[in-house]
Amino acid sequence: MPQEPAAAPAPAPAPPAEGRRSGRRRDRRGSGVRERRRLETHDRIVDAAAELFAERGFDAVSVVEIAQRAGVVEKTVFNHFPVKEGLVLSADPPMRAALLHAVATRPAGESVAAAAGTFVVRAMTMLGAPEAAEGVAAMARVVRGSRTLQAREREILGEITAALAAQIRAETGADDGAVEPELTASAVTALYGRLLELARDRALAGVTGPALADELRTAGRRGLSLLQFGLAGYAKRR
Repeated sequence: MPQEPAAAPAPAPAPPAEGRRSGRRRDRRGSGVRERRRLETHDRIVDAAAELFAERGFDAVSVVEIAQRAGVVEKTVFNHFPVKEGLVLSADPPMRAALLHAVATRPAGESVAAAAGTFVVRAMTMLGAPEAAEGVAAMARVVRGSRTLQAREREILGEITAALAAQIRAETGADDGAVEPELTASAVTALYGRLLELARDRALAGVTGPALADELRTAGRRGLSLLQFGLAGYAKRR
């Protein structure tokens, strides 16, 4: 996608699912009665699922049980979440759209790696916010306890990589044989994935708040340095 000469500034980073649960309640003022009821049902389903997954793990809980806990019928759960994995992992994570926007609106002279990497580091550092602490640890337990969710998370990461590579390819006019778009996109999403796992490791170890944010920021900046300046000087044999 060509860069607009007068593009709007990129939005604030959208945190991964771990950082959103505490802020999930929407401002419903101005919504119609029907929409408010729909959102309330949605939240009841999500809360019921989160409770059950925390108690017994994702794979051991059925959609019927989630519906019963939420006080709705099974069909209602599927109306809100066509697949069970959607109760934990968004099919279209806000992170993807925000990342692509950050790249498309970067200033002249800034590389894709710098823009995308900076965005990733900022977004992941948000997992150190006090209100995100519980969500990070809870998500770590649920995802790491389910091969189904781990596989879906890898698919989502692959989808983000493909979307970013496609945007780079379109912007640069790279031919089909060029390896740079995929290599660049893969490096960015590898940084994202590694910081996410680091956040989960540290949250499970009891590290939260400013301490976690500092660790993520420091690790992220080291990774960003490699993205920006390359691997030529890294891990040279002595």
